[in-house]
Amino acid sequence: MTEAVEQTQTSWWKSPRRYWNALLQEREEQVFLILTLLIGALVGLMAVAFILLTERVGMRLYPAGGAAWHRVLIPVTGSLIMGYLLYRYFPDARGSGVPQTKAALYAREGRITAATMFGKFFCTSATLASGIPLGREGPTVQVGAGIASVLGRNLGLRPEKVKALIPVAAAAAIAAAFNTPLAAVLFALEEIVGDLHAPVLGSVVLASATSWGVLRLLLGNDPLFRVPQYQLVHPWEFAIYAVLGVAGGLVSAAFTKLLLGMRERFLQFPRKTLPFQPVIGGLLVGVMGWFVPQVLGVGYEHVGAVLNGQMALRLMVLLLVLKLFAVTTSYASGNAGGIFGPSLFLGAMLGGAIGTVAHTLLPNHVATPGAYALVGMGTAFAGIVRAPMTSVVMIFEITRDYAVIVPLMISNLISFFIASRLQKQPIYESLARQDGIHLPSAESRQQESHLQVILAMRPATHILAADMTVEQALEKIRSSDSTSWPVSDERGLIGVLSFGKLQLAATPGSETKQLKELLDGNDFPHLHVDHPLGLALERMGAYQVNALPVVNRANIHKLEGIVTLKDVLALYGVGPRGEV
Repeated sequence: MTEAVEQTQTSWWKSPRRYWNALLQEREEQVFLILTLLIGALVGLMAVAFILLTERVGMRLYPAGGAAWHRVLIPVTGSLIMGYLLYRYFPDARGSGVPQTKAALYAREGRITAATMFGKFFCTSATLASGIPLGREGPTVQVGAGIASVLGRNLGLRPEKVKALIPVAAAAAIAAAFNTPLAAVLFALEEIVGDLHAPVLGSVVLASATSWGVLRLLLGNDPLFRVPQYQLVHPWEFAIYAVLGVAGGLVSAAFTKLLLGMRERFLQFPRKTLPFQPVIGGLLVGVMGWFVPQVLGVGYEHVGAVLNGQMALRLMVLLLVLKLFAVTTSYASGNAGGIFGPSLFLGAMLGGAIGTVAHTLLPNHVATPGAYALVGMGTAFAGIVRAPMTSVVMIFEITRDYAVIVPLMISNLISFFIASRLQKQPIYESLARQDGIHLPSAESRQQESHLQVILAMRPATHILAADMTVEQALEKIRSSDSTSWPVSDERGLIGVLSFGKLQLAATPGSETKQLKELLDGNDFPHLHVDHPLGLALERMGAYQVNALPVVNRANIHKLEGIVTLKDVLALYGVGPRGEV
């Protein structure tokens, strides 16, 4: 009896991995809870380090009274060095970090490597310190998610639990970056998960509170911006806030379309130019900074000046225009940094400008321009990031004044409506799609279906080669009862061809034409394993085919299988299971 007790008591250090696995199997929920607290604390420390590092290095690079040529040389040099590092060592550390975090959650089983995590932290710190006008909040989300992913995987958690840690870390990151714990919870659920009733709500709240506590302990409880008390002077001001909402929606749509369009152009450049592309953004920022130093950096100090009525109208308008092009070019060219901070900056300048004009025309009926700048921040955030609830709560936490809520809700709603009409797809989903990552849309995440494509999927046995001629393809598919076939080359799947299109191409003299000449780029009908079967039927009907390829969300060229009409109907209990 004594020997058995001693063996049980000492077994943990003789075989720690086996003991840990047994403990994890029995008490996974308790381990997950403890890990939530640990991640909240670690992400809080990381966010504090991010803030201090970027600010202190930036102060050394741009000392007071520094020469004007510094404002050109430093952004160019910083973007050149970071461009090489991002290309050579940290390719997944480019951009904002939020699309990459969502990709890890939906397409990569919660996996973010330690190299990406460290690369994102140091490359973004150096980029922002050199004056590139991007934000640190999005990168903080990806680094925090990386901490959670590395910890979860190394501790042996199931993939489902590792994925559940991603929104937990995202909430902790935003809570520390903005000093807004409640808005952080809403952002994690509204944007990252896409479900305000997600099962991880408790863990998200706990991590957010822990991270915020670490921030308050180390840096104090100072808000991100110091703003005067807000007050509504006259009910007619609601009409001006509505005008601000319209302007915010237009600016948000312009920002999104400009950024996506420029990034699409950069992605078309030869791959060998990738290390040098960020320099284009650095050079533009440097030239602008030579004449207007306020363009450099994310510019929170200038936002504070606008909020307190300490900036002239002409400078606000100038910064709105210059920053719009500086941010979109810097991001599109491949510099590491987010769009959270820039969206707040643009909103503050827009709101301050509208508020200044309104206050000049109606001084006795309109509040000070700072109030409009404050609402403008939330308006631009809601239009660009498409997280209206997060925007309202964030501005409320920044001001700690309930009176701002109603004007903010009016302006946010109008901005969100206009931006979503002018730019259908949200910016993070569009950025991920440009990288070949197909994130689930808000509509698809809301669909409840137990029958998914993966249940009807089977291996694809009839795949046509891109360099095959039309005549060869028709000969190969002669015995197939399908009406469409996937086409692939050395990259993988590149398109889908239907029998009708092959027949039309088989005209006299064109039988030797290669299949790749018949394709229309990367825009081809496809499915993902987590799509509902109803969507498979809809797409088959829309394209008049009886088979569709199933591709990976993280790589559209990776063919995972094929779904036929007969197989879908068989799962619904109609007819036998078909053959490809």
